Amino acid sequence: MSEKNREGKRTARERLAVEREKQNAADKRRRALIVGASVVCVLGLAAVIGVVAANAGKDDSDSSGPLVAPAGANGEDNLAIPVGKTSARSTLTVWEDFRCPACKSFETVYRPTIHELTGSGQLRVEYRLATIIDGNMRGTGSRNAANAAACSQDAGKFTAYHDVLYDNQPPETDDAFGENSKLIELAAKVDGLDTPAFRTCVEKGTYNNWVEKSAAAFQDGGFSGTPTVLLDGKNILQDQSMTPAKLKQLVQEANKA
Repeated sequence: MSEKNREGKRTARERLAVEREKQNAADKRRRALIVGASVVCVLGLAAVIGVVAANAGKDDSDSSGPLVAPAGANGEDNLAIPVGKTSARSTLTVWEDFRCPACKSFETVYRPTIHELTGSGQLRVEYRLATIIDGNMRGTGSRNAANAAACSQDAGKFTAYHDVLYDNQPPETDDAFGENSKLIELAAKVDGLDTPAFRTCVEKGTYNNWVEKSAAAFQDGGFSGTPTVLLDGKNILQDQSMTPAKLKQLVQEANKA
């Protein structure tokens, strides 16, 4: 073999090694982003418990309406919004807060895989909504965004609007989602969602009580923060080796069983 050929092969091996190192580093950064950002949301959990306790017994005009659930909600107390076919053998339970930066990180990394698996009928997702950032940073953005998401469920547009909210999530300290006008403005990004019925639902806070009951269920569940993601009851984000590819593999194996 000529010296030139040997040098070419050595250079190719070095390039491959560099690419592998880059990919491994990228995977580590994605996992660290989700876990690291979760710390802020965990801190919010203690704060929201304090707020709930402090406001116990107070009359809140925003919460005086009847407790109603959005269309199609199911599970205990109808607190879960389902996405995907009921025939799927695997269920992913996702606890999220629309103001939580760690939730946005999770969505950025895992959303394409989740959409692929739900679209192919292999996975069913139950979205459950929490409001811990309202307790931590104050404001009503977590609750109002969750109410608007529930309103979008009535229109059959939950998944699309859910994604729009995360794609347009404001900084954690900015309670932009506390403004119903902002939530209605974002609805225009989803075909067919910005209707009089949706606007009325958002402005009246039709599902505020439902959201607050969901938030209480999150607290009662003993979860440490958002996002909390359970695959058939097992917390997948506690697995430091978890990736979208591994989640897909687990779901596919369950469907083959």
